[in-house]
Amino acid sequence: MYSRKTMKSALETMMFMWGEPLEVRDAAAVLEADRGEIRELFRELMTEYEQEGRGIRIREADDAFGFVTHIENDIFVKKLCTPVRVKRLSQAALEVLAIIAYRQPVTRSEIDSIRGIKSERVIDGLIDKGLVEVSGRSEGVGRPLIYVTTREFLKKFGFTTLDDLPEVPEYEELRRQPEEDAGYGQLRIDFEGDNTDI
Repeated sequence: MYSRKTMKSALETMMFMWGEPLEVRDAAAVLEADRGEIRELFRELMTEYEQEGRGIRIREADDAFGFVTHIENDIFVKKLCTPVRVKRLSQAALEVLAIIAYRQPVTRSEIDSIRGIKSERVIDGLIDKGLVEVSGRSEGVGRPLIYVTTREFLKKFGFTTLDDLPEVPEYEELRRQPEEDAGYGQLRIDFEGDNTDI
C-alpha cells in the first residue's frame, strides 16, 4: 500500500500526463486503492492548490479531476497569447445547448418543437465542439437519436455536475410543457472567459 503522500504525488503526475480530466475509477485502479480514498485525495489536492494561491487549480467534473488555470490569471494568459481567437457560440447554439442541458436526454424533434425551427445543423455543430453527444435512441416512433451534454460541457462552463445548472423558472415550465413556447429567460454562463446571455 502506498503512502498518502506518494499517492497524491502520483495523482498530480497522472493528471498532468493524461491531459484531460482523470476519472476516479481509473486512478484508483492504477494505485490499487479504494475509489473513496482516491476521491478524498483529489479533493485534498484541490484544497491545497487553492490555499497556496497556485496558478494551476484542480477542477472536479463528473467524478473526474483535471488541471485548469486560475481564472484570475486569465489576463496574463491573454497577453501572452495575443492575438487571442475567442471561441464564441452563436445565439442559436446557446439556445439549443440550454434546451439539451435542461431537458436531457432529448430528441431533435423535441428541440425543434421548443424552438419552432429546425435544429439539425446547430446540434451537429455542438457535437463537433464536443459539448453535446448522442447517448442512444428513444423508444418512441422511429427510435430517434437522443442527445445529452458531455463532460466537456461541464468543463467549459465550470460545472462539477448537472446539478450545478442555475435554477431558471422558465425551464421548469419548459420541462412540463415542451410543446408550448415557455421562453428562455436569462441564463448567464461564463464560456471560455466570455460572459454570454442565453
